[in-house]
Formats: sequence, structure tokens, C-alpha cells
Amino acid sequence: MSLPVVAIIGRPNVGKSTFVNRLAGEQTAIVHDEPGVTRDRTYLKAFWRDREFTVVDTGGLIFNDDTEFLPFIRQQAMTALSEASAAILLVDGQTGPNSSDEEIASWLRVQKVPVLLAVNKCESPEQGLMQAAEFWSLGLGEPYPISAIHGSGTGDLLDELINHLPMVQDIPENEEIKIAIVGRPNVGKSSLLNAFVGEERAIVSPISGTTRDAIDTFIERDGHKYRLIDTAGIRRKKSIEYGTEFFSINRAFKAIRRSDVVLLVIDALDGVTDQDQKLAGRIVDEGRACIIVVNKWDAIEKDSHTIYDYQKALEERLHFTEWADTIFVSAQTGQRVEKILELVTSSVESHRRRVSTSVINEVLEDAVHWHSPPVSRGGRQGKIYYGTQVTTAPPTIALFVNESKRFNDNYRRYIERQFRQQLGFKGTPIRILWRSKKVRDAEGSVITTNRATRV
Repeated sequence: MSLPVVAIIGRPNVGKSTFVNRLAGEQTAIVHDEPGVTRDRTYLKAFWRDREFTVVDTGGLIFNDDTEFLPFIRQQAMTALSEASAAILLVDGQTGPNSSDEEIASWLRVQKVPVLLAVNKCESPEQGLMQAAEFWSLGLGEPYPISAIHGSGTGDLLDELINHLPMVQDIPENEEIKIAIVGRPNVGKSSLLNAFVGEERAIVSPISGTTRDAIDTFIERDGHKYRLIDTAGIRRKKSIEYGTEFFSINRAFKAIRRSDVVLLVIDALDGVTDQDQKLAGRIVDEGRACIIVVNKWDAIEKDSHTIYDYQKALEERLHFTEWADTIFVSAQTGQRVEKILELVTSSVESHRRRVSTSVINEVLEDAVHWHSPPVSRGGRQGKIYYGTQVTTAPPTIALFVNESKRFNDNYRRYIERQFRQQLGFKGTPIRILWRSKKVRDAEGSVITTNRATRV
């Protein structure tokens, strides 16, 4: 059962994201001293006393201006309100009520959800009461003076809020699969998210940089629960100025880190760029499962060789992610979008898989039988005593050997290929730890070209 939703509404720069971070207990919504930073609606879990709910951070509302993103922001706020069990109108106690607050309050008074009025930036308890009193004129009932930065006054507000939220029963949930959608600006990440959801969940615009927050959306398919994280487009460092874009990109990197699998979205028209390569390297470094999603495939002129030539070019430019599945889609038309989730489920299964020590050593025995470890210039041969999987996500295998420096890069790649081929680790990186161990300390077997023998 889904949690009740609380929509945070207000004009630009009244501190909505700071307030949401206060309720959620974490710095997730972007906070920056610039109006209009939040454009999409961002969902975060929060709780008060014994009640859990979801807060939705929305963009700053302006009703009398249709320039740039403002119509999109209004649409997102209205959608958030339609999902909500209650709403909080946040206003600025330092500036006092203005015409924008009055317009929003007038709109909220005719909505079907209960609305509480929170007067932010009331850092002084004495002055806060006077600042809040000015907002009785909005006709939304008692104004609650609060400080989103310091947290003062929020307790009284939340005590009243939970009276308007429905009770929910705690039920066990299947472990969700977290999917981060990353890529350069304007490659179609938000369009892909909307294609999954079937609604305009994130703002889609030809202007690069539309998405600034990392946005979580939940969907369910065939008994699997997915958390989709749309992220800001990531540009080269020298193209980034400190400020909103800096925080957005940092949030995107954090989204990669907290995901199970990453959809690396490539623009079919541009091909793999240097920045795409760096993003792929970041995914590998973080140990995340990955699917290469080539978007805008409908815009490519094709013949019988097109997809094979394109696949070859991808393999050359992204050779270090050769283990990742590739799919060619069109987020705009929906072509093959649903098949992405099939690949996601398969990749995550590999990412979380644990293999027994006996099976690991069977693979090693077979690999060594066909290709013996290299012999050093001094005539000493590398020996693999045994291997065991030490962790998952990503699968990490420790190999205990006589001296790790005797195993060159070619042989290490060979062993990794054998694990992939024999154990089917498709869609996920695997890590192999080569650990030197003295013979008398090695517990288990020496893997030889003929059989595993006891030490």
C-alpha cells in the first residue's frame, strides 16, 4: 500500500526544498539561492511520531507568466496536488504576503485537499508570531511560524498535518530494483522516464538542463517493483559553473552510487562521445550493473547493416563495458522501451548473485586446465590455490595465489572471461581480488592443469 502524499506548494524561493529536506531528514532536494531551481516534483519519504508519509517538493508557482518552464512547473504542481492527501502552502515570513501568495491561496481554497499554511523564515519565536499573523489574510486558517533551516515550529505544524493523513498498514514489500537514468543533456532521459510511467512525470523540453534534481518514480511490472531515478544531464567539468548545475551533477553521481543498475542513455544521432565514455567509467568504478540504451533510434536511416555497424562502434568506444547489454529504443514512440525492464531484471539478478565456493573452484580448475598460469622470467609459475566469492553487488571473487604479481593483465582478463562465460554474469561488472598467500597458510586446494590437489 502506498504512503499518503503531502504536497509542498509555494511561490519561488520561499524555502520549499529546505523545508522538504528538513522533513525527510536528508539533503536530497537541491537548495540554492536562485528562484526556479526546483522544476520537477520530487518525492521523499518522511515521518512524524508514528506516521510515515511522502513529501513532494514542487517548483515555484507563478500563475501570470507563461515564459520558459513556468507552464510546465504549474502542471507538475497540479499533478502533485491531485495525488496528495494534504498540502502545505509555504510562504516567506520575512517579505510578508504578496500578490503571488494570494493567487496561490485562492487556487488552493477551491481544491479538494486540506491545506495547512506554514510561514517560513521565522527564526525568532517572538517576531515569528507577528510575521505569521500577517498571513491570516490568505483565508487558509491558522498560519504556523516555522524555520525550515533550524527546524523550530515544525513540530506543531506536523502534529496538525498527521490529523489529515489516512492510516496505512505496514505490509511486507518485495525488494525494489533501483534504476538510475544517466546521460549527457538532451539525450532523452526524461522522455524515457515518461515512457516507462505512461504520464508526463518529468518535464520534457528541447532546452538542455531541464532536469536539475534526481527524481524518484515508482512503477511495478510483472511482480517486480522498480524505483526510477531521472537525473540531470552530465557535461564535461570545464563546461560546469559552480551553482545549480554543479549540485545537479553531484546529485546525478550520487544517484549512480545508490542504484542497482544504471541506464546509460546514448544519443543515436551523436554516437558515443568522450563524455559518454567517462560516464561509463564512472558506472564501472561504482560497481553498478549497466544497460546501454541507444535512444532516438527512430531518427536513424537504416539498412541491413546499420545495427551491426553501430554495435561494433559501441564495442570499440565502450570496450570496458562489454559485459553490458545494449538495446536500441525510441523513447518518443515507445519502441522497445518495455524490453529495457526485462534486461534490468536480468542484470540485477546477476549483480546480486552469489555462487558457492565449490562452483567457483570448478570454473578455476577448468580455466587452468585449458590455459596454465604464466611462468615468470625466473622460471617460477603462478599458482592459484582456491577462490571464493566474498560479496555481491557487484559480485566480488577473491583468488588466493602464491604471488599476485606473477599474473599479468592478459591472464587476469582470461580468468574474468571464464567466470562470465561459465557463470553467466551478464549485465554486471565483477571484481576479482588477487591475494598473495603463503602455501602453508592456504586453506584448500592448489588448482592445477590436471586436478585440484590438497596442499
